[in-house]
Amino acid sequence: MDDHTSDPSVNPPPRGQTPAGWLEADERWNHATLRQAIVHGVRLFNDGAYHESHDCFELEWYNYGRGSEESAFLHGMVQVAAGTYKRIDFENDDGMRSLFETALQYFQGVPTDYYGVDVLEVRTMLTNALEDPSRVDDWQILLDGERPPGRAVDYEYIHALEE
Repeated sequence: MDDHTSDPSVNPPPRGQTPAGWLEADERWNHATLRQAIVHGVRLFNDGAYHESHDCFELEWYNYGRGSEESAFLHGMVQVAAGTYKRIDFENDDGMRSLFETALQYFQGVPTDYYGVDVLEVRTMLTNALEDPSRVDDWQILLDGERPPGRAVDYEYIHALEE
């Protein structure tokens, strides 16, 4: 584990769940800052704060080298947030499609339950949105089997990172 991605204050997954990234024997996340960025990024996405969600994923992405599973996942999530932002805020379906096609490439080989994100559902939504962009209009991402809304702490997290 890299020291720059450890944080003992990050909560474990819900009881009974063992997503990729959770080290059962050690009772900790392999990269706790990745889990933290995912939780905040998904909540912001679900709150319609796509730009802030994008930044959560992008800023954490810088911690990982090219070719790593973590990098591929985060790069995919950056594309998801950016593509949804293009569709919702700018009605740019072609831009959304381009970003979603790239995201699908990044998600190849990423486990279907990655740090609590239902990657299979994300890939399915992206594929469906290529045919019908309106599918993303009210989309919320599953995290730990729920669709958590954004909270003030999520906005505080990203604003602190951007300072």
